[in-house]
Formats: sequence, structure tokens, C-alpha cells
Amino acid sequence: MRRPPAKAASLLVLAATVIQLAIASVATGLPQFEGKGFGARLVFYPILMLLVPTVWWLTQRRRPAPPDPPWTGFALVMAPFLVDVSGNTLNLYDTVVWWDDANHFVNWFLVCLGLGLVLGVWSVRPVWVSGVAVVGGGALLALAWEIGEWWTFIRHGTELATAYEDALGDMTLGTCGACVAFTVLRLYAKAKARGLTATPPAGRGQRAGLIPEESS
Repeated sequence: MRRPPAKAASLLVLAATVIQLAIASVATGLPQFEGKGFGARLVFYPILMLLVPTVWWLTQRRRPAPPDPPWTGFALVMAPFLVDVSGNTLNLYDTVVWWDDANHFVNWFLVCLGLGLVLGVWSVRPVWVSGVAVVGGGALLALAWEIGEWWTFIRHGTELATAYEDALGDMTLGTCGACVAFTVLRLYAKAKARGLTATPPAGRGQRAGLIPEESS
């Protein structure tokens, strides 16, 4: 049986991330991996990547007719981990000035968009509630990420002097990415609403036998 493209993408993202983490944990002498806590990342990144699919499966498996897994959402949630590890592998954090800032914006856009699709936040009413969920949730995740970075490698590394300013900038960029994700989710909701309420042109339904003709 052929896997759906989004499912295959999710598995590919997970595999590519784990392979790079394993290499980084062994090749500690390379400058792009030194002092960045890749031993801890090898443990926690796969756990975090699989957390959302696992929780979804545990909450849906007992339903009489469970929905199809939201593989697109899973792939989007996993993608930032691959982006982060690949940036280290290619030494982009140390050679491209704007790479770290772009990561925090784009990655938070991806993870908030993915979570919004998995949780169905795009359909929540009123709209301001979904806005608070996406943007507020993104801000909280940005805070949690900065705490994790500080605990795993910053507090004992070489970046402690600039950590405060860097953390503020990263959290702001992450929150902005969450705002963009909410905008895309709203556009998705409107597109879904148009698709659900659209009516076929006159005569097309009758010809296909889908809409009974009115009797005179």
C-alpha cells in the first residue's frame, strides 16, 4: 500500500534529523557541533518530534471511527527540528549572520501552523479564541525553547554574555512567526468554508444524478 505523501515526508524528516543528530553527537570535535548540547538533542529532539503524533494517536484510537491522521500537520511540526540540525551541520549559524533570526521566525511559523492543523484550531469560534491559542501558544513555546537552550548549553557555554538580548529577539521573532501562522490558518478556514458552502452550477447536479430534479 502506497504511503500518503505527507506521511512519507514526516518519516523522511524524522530519519534525516536523527541521522544528523547521531553524527553530531559523535563528531564533537567539529566547530559547528562543539558546545551545543547535541548529546541532549539526540535524546530530546526525537521525543519532541514524536510527541504530537503519539498524543494524537492515544486520544483518537478509541473513537469508533477515528479520522485519518493529520500527516501534513505532523510533518510541519517536525520540520523545524530538521531545519535546526541541518543549520548546525552546514555551519550556517556561525557563517550566516541572519540564519538564527530567520530560523526562529520560520520555525515558529511551521510549528504553530502544524499544531493548528492537528488540533483543528482553524475552525474554533470565535476567531479571537483561535488567535489567542495560536499566537499565545507560540509565545509560550518560544519561552520554553529559550529556557531549554539556556539549560542545555548556554549557561556553560561561550554565549552567556549575549544570551539575554538574543533570547528577547528570538522570542519576539517566534511570536511574529506564530502571528503569520494564525493568518494562514484563517485563510485556510475561509477556503474550507467556501468549499463547504459552495453549490454546483445549475444543471450540473441533475446531469450527474446527484440532485433530484424538482417536479412541477
